[in-house]
Amino acid sequence: MRKALIYLTLLLGCMSVSAQEADTLSVTDSVDVPSGKSIRMNGVFLQPLQERDSVLVADQLMYGFELRQVEEGTRFALPEWKNDERGGVQAISPWFVDTLKVTKQKKGMPRLLDLRSGLIVTSFDEGVYDLPPIMVGRLSKDGVIDTLVFDPMRLEVKTMPVDTATFVPHDIKGQIKYPVTFNEVLPWLAGFWVLAVIIIVVACLVIMHKRKNDPAYERKDPAHIVALRELDKYRGSKMWAPEKQKTFYSGVTDALREYMDARYGVSAMEMTTAEIFDDMKSKDVPKELLDEVRELFERADFVKFAKFVASDDDNASVLPLAVRFVTETYQTDVEADSHDTVDGTSSRGAEATRQSKDGGNE
Repeated sequence: MRKALIYLTLLLGCMSVSAQEADTLSVTDSVDVPSGKSIRMNGVFLQPLQERDSVLVADQLMYGFELRQVEEGTRFALPEWKNDERGGVQAISPWFVDTLKVTKQKKGMPRLLDLRSGLIVTSFDEGVYDLPPIMVGRLSKDGVIDTLVFDPMRLEVKTMPVDTATFVPHDIKGQIKYPVTFNEVLPWLAGFWVLAVIIIVVACLVIMHKRKNDPAYERKDPAHIVALRELDKYRGSKMWAPEKQKTFYSGVTDALREYMDARYGVSAMEMTTAEIFDDMKSKDVPKELLDEVRELFERADFVKFAKFVASDDDNASVLPLAVRFVTETYQTDVEADSHDTVDGTSSRGAEATRQSKDGGNE
């Protein structure tokens, strides 16, 4: 009875865990053991956390035990580990309990658990150490108190071997300088090219935007195309009404003024009618056609400034005359260019023929 009270006091003074983990540590081969007995167990382990052939100074290891087929509801008292101030093996973590496997039984029967418990230890001194045995108090659901005793293990701690052949101390090695590989440079090259493409695209967009808004880069149609497009806006007899004749004659003469400016270099937009046709006399324009256009401009001046109302016959002849002036003067340029091209080709052909004859005579 006295021994049972001692075990019960040990249980109350130690850490207890949950019902599914630390509360359920037990073994199947100790169900019928009488109360107060010490049961020797197997399942202790000592595993290094570093993957090495041997344990070196300051390496960490896991020291603990495993239990299989533990009935749910069993309670345990884990032993207390006290570190020695003089050194040796030191515990650097508290006890932990993990559930490895849960096995369900028939309905109404408790579950069976595979448990693993341990703590992390290390040593800062070289040597061979005998670890203490693990003694775990167990309280089953039936109130039976037992002591599970796990045999101790031996720990051998080594240090790095010393070069005893030469007895020459070696300095600390510097950092290893690895060569730069293509795979390391590739991301930088790719980033550089992507950045270069982005800069080129942005620069092109900025230049295009500036040229779009700059009249110097604006694409212009030929002078005769612009003039004919403007004259086409004034087709129809509705523009001949007395109240619209000023707009009609102003639009037609302005289109012809712009054409003369672009075609012949005459600043017609800033000149009077007399000044325009004084300059146009020196241009390559048929005299009869130039006189007819002059009459059109003089009639337009009367309509715009003297409130003159032109007849329907005069109004009907305005657009055909303006169109004929543009097309005939434009055709003159085309014919002159064609003639120059033909003459140049003929001259080059005659020169080639002459040279071939001279070469044959030689």
